[in-house]
Amino acid sequence: MPICSHLKAGLRAIPVKSKTRDMGTLVNYATDKGVAVLTLNDAPENAFTHEMFKELDACILEARFDDDVHVLLITGHGDRHFSTGANLNMLKEADETFKYYFYLHANETLLRLESTPKLVVAAINGQCISGGLELALACDIRVARLGPFTLGLPEVSLGMLPGMGGTHRLSSLVGKGAAMQLLVEGRSLSVEEALAAGVIHKAWKADTHEGFTRQVLDYAHEFCPPNRAAMAVGLTKRAAQAGGESALEQGLALERELQQRLFASQDAKEGILAFTQKRKPLFRAR
Repeated sequence: MPICSHLKAGLRAIPVKSKTRDMGTLVNYATDKGVAVLTLNDAPENAFTHEMFKELDACILEARFDDDVHVLLITGHGDRHFSTGANLNMLKEADETFKYYFYLHANETLLRLESTPKLVVAAINGQCISGGLELALACDIRVARLGPFTLGLPEVSLGMLPGMGGTHRLSSLVGKGAAMQLLVEGRSLSVEEALAAGVIHKAWKADTHEGFTRQVLDYAHEFCPPNRAAMAVGLTKRAAQAGGESALEQGLALERELQQRLFASQDAKEGILAFTQKRKPLFRAR
């Protein structure tokens, strides 16, 4: 059964030496210096099918269980599309039962991505609408390439609603009022508008898709050893996510437990020692 795909022609999108896995066709998987790169690869729009989500889910688990992976980077293949969401031709032919379980599995996959205690960066290389934006919203940091691309959740114009967590995650991100307007109008934003609204964190100019991917990959490397204590990054993510969904007392209790785990790590000892010795720490993810 295909799982994650070997980065073949798509390897050109990451102009570096990468370790690859030969495991599928719709999601390419490669690792580079602590970063797992997952590339949606179903031209022309990288639209989601059940088969793609099964591969994406497997790739998330592959990265989660790999102790040498500290950051996940998700992008789309090609110059024009990150993803346009669910494949409408698939939905047109499917019955209601299939559609229900398709969206249930999509919810489970994005929750698995969101709850993985490793940083997840979305490299939005092009059009990012509907489920494509919902995938990006489940990532921790969103970086978009400047260009004539749009980001949005226009499902209402099709008589539907965002079914992969978009209503909840967008409301949590930009506030209920701003999210409500975007959702009911079904309006898409330019990259610049998305940045100003807080939907994305960064917008970078790049002459080529390869150049953009290289920029985001370099950024992702900043969160890997020896530059950062990867365990601290991952547990900070967990504390922040859980804290936003629980009462203050419960959030503080989780913080204390996670902090205690970090105090027992070699990286925390190295960080404190380096600070007292006035030198840069050398983290080893231990």
